[in-house]
Amino acid sequence: MTDFVQQLEKLTNARTVEELWNIHTTQMVAYGFDRLMYGFTRYRTSSSLGDPQDWVLLSTQSPEYMKAFFDEGLYYHAPMLKWALANNGACSWRWMMDMSRIDNLTASEQRVMEFNRRMDVTAGYTISFRSISERTKGAIALTARPGISQDAVEQTWARHGDAIIVMNNVMHLKLLTLPYSGERHLTKRQREVLQWVGDGKTTQDIAVLLGLTPATVEKHLRLARDALDVETTAQAVLKAAFYNQMFIIDAEA
Repeated sequence: MTDFVQQLEKLTNARTVEELWNIHTTQMVAYGFDRLMYGFTRYRTSSSLGDPQDWVLLSTQSPEYMKAFFDEGLYYHAPMLKWALANNGACSWRWMMDMSRIDNLTASEQRVMEFNRRMDVTAGYTISFRSISERTKGAIALTARPGISQDAVEQTWARHGDAIIVMNNVMHLKLLTLPYSGERHLTKRQREVLQWVGDGKTTQDIAVLLGLTPATVEKHLRLARDALDVETTAQAVLKAAFYNQMFIIDAEA
């Protein structure tokens, strides 16, 4: 119990996404899960998970695996991802194997299964986190080390499954509080002008507050919109807030 509490303390005290992910992946390795893949979106619709550049995507899978799985679109047909989108909680990968044995997977899903076999991604668990809105979804795939069977994973889960689920949930919830830029990085000045907009200030107000010309403020707002890939400043404020990029303590320039 002491080790469990210490791990939760480490997770809750992490100050960056990188630190949090390192703490979490190191602990999961201790349970035999050496390749993790976490994803979260705030832009889910009935037919899409949103722009991949807006996802929070963390992984200890190989670059080769990630390139095929995401860049080539295999994730779209992954059986466990489909399960995660429709469910909450933890699911053994035995479910996927059982579906394959009774020929209840599509040809595209079978191709994903074959790819995973080639990459030694054959045993593990998926945890789907409870969504806070219909637009959000997060999940993590815990892949066991090569050579570990699903039966061995089930034995580990029987002993430690409850603790593993709690640790992953705490990691997920903590991550949602930390600044994350991914492909959408804002400069210090871009953050500043968006923060003032969020406080209800006009362009002229911001120019006076920052000692800039209104044209320069408009330039920074335009660059912020471009960086966040949105059309309006209101959308930029919302997206920056989503990813905790505003009012950051000790933010980098």
